[in-house]
Amino acid sequence: MKIAIPFFHVTAILGSLTLAGAPAGAAEPASTTTTNQTQPALTRTDANGNPLRRAPTGHVSNYDEAKVGSYTLPDPLVLQNGKPVRNANTWLKQRRPEILKLYETEIYGRVPASAPTVTFKVTETDTNALDGAAVRKEITGHFGGQPDSPAVHVHLFLPAKAAAPVPVLLHLTFSGNPPASVSTTNSSRPRPSEAGPIADILAHGYGYATLRYTEFEGDSRTNNLTIVRAMALARGQTAPAADEWGTVSAWAWGASRVLDYFTTDRAVDAKRVALIGHSRLGKTVLWAGARDPRFALVFSSCAGEMGSALARRDYGETVDDMAASFPWQFAGNFQKYAGHWNDLPVDAHLIIALNAPRPVFITGGTQDQWADPKGEFLAEVAAGPVYRLLGKKDLGASDGPPLDTPLITGDLGFHYHTGGHAMTASDWKAFLDFADRHLKPAR
Repeated sequence: MKIAIPFFHVTAILGSLTLAGAPAGAAEPASTTTTNQTQPALTRTDANGNPLRRAPTGHVSNYDEAKVGSYTLPDPLVLQNGKPVRNANTWLKQRRPEILKLYETEIYGRVPASAPTVTFKVTETDTNALDGAAVRKEITGHFGGQPDSPAVHVHLFLPAKAAAPVPVLLHLTFSGNPPASVSTTNSSRPRPSEAGPIADILAHGYGYATLRYTEFEGDSRTNNLTIVRAMALARGQTAPAADEWGTVSAWAWGASRVLDYFTTDRAVDAKRVALIGHSRLGKTVLWAGARDPRFALVFSSCAGEMGSALARRDYGETVDDMAASFPWQFAGNFQKYAGHWNDLPVDAHLIIALNAPRPVFITGGTQDQWADPKGEFLAEVAAGPVYRLLGKKDLGASDGPPLDTPLITGDLGFHYHTGGHAMTASDWKAFLDFADRHLKPAR
């Protein structure tokens, strides 16, 4: 039985963006130096069922708030030259580009100019899908305009009786797209983090599209340079440069290519497309929203380390774990921050802020402490000053909410659900309520 914390108590001095977990700790995370001495074996989980890992740096997973230590976050409203950001123009013209460049160079990697084009066309239409509730379109994309290139498949469901272009929820998924006969109940799906409640989505007046992420690029140690990143390699180049795209950037780039198609579909309101992803795809959608301001809203579920949770917090999964276990997801430059978290030029609050002024909705689970839901909440709190500067509403709280009580009254939303690493039915309900506040035109 995993022990859940009922709410978060946050100590935050937002002026200097210094946040504390408990008694102040070391400036760098504890136990991050590699040692040749034999170390005792770890159990796979702690007493509460949380994963335990020893990274190559020697760092061991921590779940004790008393050992989180103190840390200082990069201030989103201070330029790299030390000058303050006091207005929206300075943020948009100077500070935002600075932060975006840091993410491109040091974290997720820039998309090279040699990235291929993607050409989409509708290959199948069913005007009586889901027992007449939807129009279903199968949309197939090919790279470089070559019909024999690997195919990308987008499954789009639109409300059958829509009289005008509709907002669409674009969902990056793991295990493929739902068939036309997909059930609308969570219990019938193979994974709780996959297809959303289509009937509810349609009833809210939204279209729903799904896309399998690995149709743009693979996601394993041996299969991560096989599609778009391989196509973009220059003659004689065997791997992306140290500042070029990891797979998260490739998947985010792919989401933008689908949005390109939506701009050509008269049934879709391409100015009101929300992007949805879970876990590593939660990281992906935050980065896609940061790169492409055409996305109207982002729903990042349980994105955790190097996504929506503060990396400087020594809690759950860490930079060290990500660098060792998923190096292909990041730019090569990211490796230098293993064991040196405080040298990161960015943190999760900044990727959230890059999405401003557009709305962002984030979730975490009581049985998913590996993803550090408290760190996710803190990141949204620390992104708040940017939203306020741009005339938007922040999260509206500095102390975490009670369990299963969504914060959705502002332009930042958060839901701490009872349960694990999944998009739950309660997450979807809270998200649809949040989306209704932002995607539907004002009456």
